[in-house]
Amino acid sequence: MAVALDPQMKAMLDFANASGPMFLRAETPEAAREKMQALLEARAVEPPPVYRVEDRHVPGPHGQVPIRIYTSEGRIPKGVLVYFHGGGWVLGSIVTHDVLCRSIANAAGCIVVSVDYRLAPEHKFPAAPEDCYAATKWVAANAASFGGDPNRIAVGGDSAGGNLATATALMARDRGGPHLAFQLLFYPAISAANDTPSQMEFDRDGFILSRADMEWFWNHYLNSPADRDNPIACPNKAGNLAGLPPALVQTCSHDPLRDEGERYAEQMKKARVKVTLTRYDGVTHGFVSFADVLDKGKAGLKEAGEALRAAFGK
Repeated sequence: MAVALDPQMKAMLDFANASGPMFLRAETPEAAREKMQALLEARAVEPPPVYRVEDRHVPGPHGQVPIRIYTSEGRIPKGVLVYFHGGGWVLGSIVTHDVLCRSIANAAGCIVVSVDYRLAPEHKFPAAPEDCYAATKWVAANAASFGGDPNRIAVGGDSAGGNLATATALMARDRGGPHLAFQLLFYPAISAANDTPSQMEFDRDGFILSRADMEWFWNHYLNSPADRDNPIACPNKAGNLAGLPPALVQTCSHDPLRDEGERYAEQMKKARVKVTLTRYDGVTHGFVSFADVLDKGKAGLKEAGEALRAAFGK
């Protein structure tokens, strides 16, 4: 029996779809970015106050990578979450995910470092994961300079950012560090195959994200079909997931990425990685970013905050 939409989620979708079914893809990446900006402006949310916010630039594989550091109130040193925004590797920035990163910092009582990695198609795979890995290495080496604890570093992200978080965890494991304490994966994109039951179920517009959107994103991100077999692009292709840090994987019922996220959680469990998998019923992709109007978004943030506190030992 199909799960019904949460009433709060339905009200939000009705607003978003008032002028026709909403979808993220567009004729060009520039047009899609303009569409995302317009959607953000249509539902502007007051940023929650955070003790300190600081913008910096850190060394990347090809120039400087912008980061934004959010420090919650309380004693230091703190655990640090290195966060990678969603947007299909084509959309999004540290600005679009400012409210979410503030909310996570406050919920977890930690520092969040949001990474403005290079976007496709101007910078195709592996530009984004290499930027994310470089930023994570910088955070581990320099955490003390902004009140962080170098021994308590986690990675996290939503959607494409969840993909980049677990890709960064694989890179850290295989490249000799840094040691990571945790993975926070909100509805991660894991496989370019787009062939799961949930991908087929949401092969239509109007639910924030569709299978067609994901095809559009993957086509802009990857160089060729061969990249689909690279575990840094598609983590489900990793032959061995042993040794990854513990993870919280959150999925949602009305999301084409639901099944691949849940299958990846099971893959990690089989490799003896400690994983908590939570499906939030009645809500769509992106639900934690809508916590201002969704009780289930608030619950997702609360669970994430508690998981990070536990991982950081606080």
